Amino acid sequence: MIELEGVPELIDPVMVAAFEGWNDAGDAASTAVAHLDREWKGEVFAALDAEDYYDFQVNRPTVFIDGGVRKITWPTTRLSVVRIGGDKPRDLVLVRGIEPSMRWRSYCNEILGFAHELGVEMIVILGALLGDTPHTRPVPVSGVTSDADLARTMDLEETKYEGPTGIVGILQEACTHAGVPAVSLWAAVPHYVSQPPNPKATLALLNRLEDLIDLRIPLGELPEDARAWQVGVDQLAAEDSEVAEYVQSLEEARDTAELPEATGEAIAREFERYLRRRDGGPGPGGGPGGGPGTGHGHATDGSEGSGTYLRDSSSGRTRPPKPPRAEPERPEGADGPEDSTEE
Repeated sequence: MIELEGVPELIDPVMVAAFEGWNDAGDAASTAVAHLDREWKGEVFAALDAEDYYDFQVNRPTVFIDGGVRKITWPTTRLSVVRIGGDKPRDLVLVRGIEPSMRWRSYCNEILGFAHELGVEMIVILGALLGDTPHTRPVPVSGVTSDADLARTMDLEETKYEGPTGIVGILQEACTHAGVPAVSLWAAVPHYVSQPPNPKATLALLNRLEDLIDLRIPLGELPEDARAWQVGVDQLAAEDSEVAEYVQSLEEARDTAELPEATGEAIAREFERYLRRRDGGPGPGGGPGGGPGTGHGHATDGSEGSGTYLRDSSSGRTRPPKPPRAEPERPEGADGPEDSTEE
């Protein structure tokens, strides 16, 4: 039985979750949730029992000294609440953890139990995959759902992915069985520069999340970090002619694939999104970027710079010695980064 003592009644709550590991290329997804928690000063109210879900030989606990006393931090999943005021108040329940080693159905049941008790209206799961996408272009972010009505009303794709999946896909399916609206947002990370962090991909996920839940997100130093990241990768690519040639081929492929999308309707839609971000007025909390006195604006595309679910049903180098031409291995086996249909 789940008891949530001390948690206030929430306003139109949305749960946002991300998991370190296989679903988190470049740490982009887990960093996005950590950013929300830090910027809005989240308060942890629950943690799942590490003994139930983690193999400690795979995810080892860490020892640290606190005031001369040795303490241990166990791998786990924590839930926190952020309260967002302003003209359109809305609360977020943030779930951040490590992909569990075992008992995935029970793990999802426990998360859904918290969602039910808190009155969560929708669950958004963030993920990141490795793909054939150039670092010089805006990060592709696909939004997928198993709910046909949600796909239609929120301009999302219905997931048609088949193949191996991670905890993001399992939680998405658990939400479907429980009747909880759920969306997965996937950012494509260049496979030739997979070493974390990737602030540009984190920024792109926050951008799409901002659109999805109609909430201004304070960004802090993320835009500057994203620009610095791209400059650094540009410099590394320039040092190797093969890498530079490979990046150019990815750029050409990406531009050719996107050419049919350059219609008047698509351009108008992107321009409306730009205007919403620039002239949309104060965000929640009174500040221009969705928080008091943040002064850093809001998300950009990063180009610059109740039921239960019981049914059984990367290298450290940023430039490779020789750029791979074959299809890279990706967490969810999508056809390509632009039209990924991840679970």
